[in-house]
Amino acid sequence: MSDDKSLSRRRFLKAASVLGTGSLVWPRWVHGQSGSQPSARDSLDSHVVPTRPFGRTGAHVSCLSLGGMFDIPSNQLLLRQAVRWGVTHWDTASTYGGGRSEEGIGQFFERHPETRKEIFLVTKSEIHRPQGMTDRLNRSLNRMKTDYVDLYFVHGVRNLRGMDAEMKAWAEKAKSQGKIRFFGFSTHSNMEECMLDAARLGWIDGIMMTYNFRLMHEDRMKRAVDACAGAGIGLTAMKTQGGGSVSMETEGEMRMAGRFLQAGFTDRQARLMAVWEEPRIANICSQMPNLTILMSNVAAALNRTGLTRDDKESLKHFASETASGYCAGCSRICEGAMNHEVPVQDVMRCLMYYRSYGDSGEARRLFAAIPEMVRSRMGRLDYSPAEQRCPQKMPIGVLMKDALSILA
Repeated sequence: MSDDKSLSRRRFLKAASVLGTGSLVWPRWVHGQSGSQPSARDSLDSHVVPTRPFGRTGAHVSCLSLGGMFDIPSNQLLLRQAVRWGVTHWDTASTYGGGRSEEGIGQFFERHPETRKEIFLVTKSEIHRPQGMTDRLNRSLNRMKTDYVDLYFVHGVRNLRGMDAEMKAWAEKAKSQGKIRFFGFSTHSNMEECMLDAARLGWIDGIMMTYNFRLMHEDRMKRAVDACAGAGIGLTAMKTQGGGSVSMETEGEMRMAGRFLQAGFTDRQARLMAVWEEPRIANICSQMPNLTILMSNVAAALNRTGLTRDDKESLKHFASETASGYCAGCSRICEGAMNHEVPVQDVMRCLMYYRSYGDSGEARRLFAAIPEMVRSRMGRLDYSPAEQRCPQKMPIGVLMKDALSILA
């Protein structure tokens, strides 16, 4: 598609976002019935996002969660506005920004101590064993200037071998001490297997997992959600935009974006709305580093019209059209084919941050965390066994070499 005949997707959506500060990124129903139209922000200030039950914990949480992987110390006004709009589920981790994310939340609570009781606060430990988790939790509490967190996650689990009797005892002790209310884990890899195993355990309160318009229709994911709902586990969806390791700027995406703009919302908002169609998903965790994105996502949460059958089919068609560019997180398949010599899924995640999120800093940080010995052999391996088994038919070998070229 030549530049003189069509806008690139980025230019197209940039133009759309300018229009979007009016009726295109926020629900038309919040306008007054007559007279002059208020600004989007003024109209949204009279509404708050809906809440949903978090499993069977007894807690109700905002259906939109503020993801904390951004410069929170420099964005204190954004936190204040999030509270005003009812975005009161806040998610962070001990590693985000080298601890600055938690410190920024602590700054906010110091200035606005009355808001702590309104916030359902989540943080995570990168340590996966009880030894060391107590120190991590205490450090997080100190950084965030709070006596407790509402939900404490073990971060980025690939399987539940570590969720044993010792871990259960640690969680129960932390609860009895009043340091955490609920306990669970986050997972980017083998999500369905982790969710099914958690449902069988019977003592996991919450899970945050990759879940989006691409994965939600898969039979295995449906079974996992069913199992967790039956076990009373609260579910938070992340990576809901469904961005992949390969650029998704296709003609099909352009058509899809135009379709949704005509309906009154962007394709980004449509992807959130598709996830909210599943009532057993308590909320969506979204990284919203500026007021424009926060406002757009809040507007999507307030949208009462929902997606039509044709809208949903458009998303499903796009998912099928671009499947080979999206890593579905089933690392047990590709890495098993490679005898676990290289963390294929971790590298795909790095490329996702770089290409879909435009976050080169986080992409390089995650890539650098892969042991140097592993990175050094990445370029010499034959990835054809993994490619043959990949359900998405991803060009894994090409992508691994791309990662070495771009991120090393």
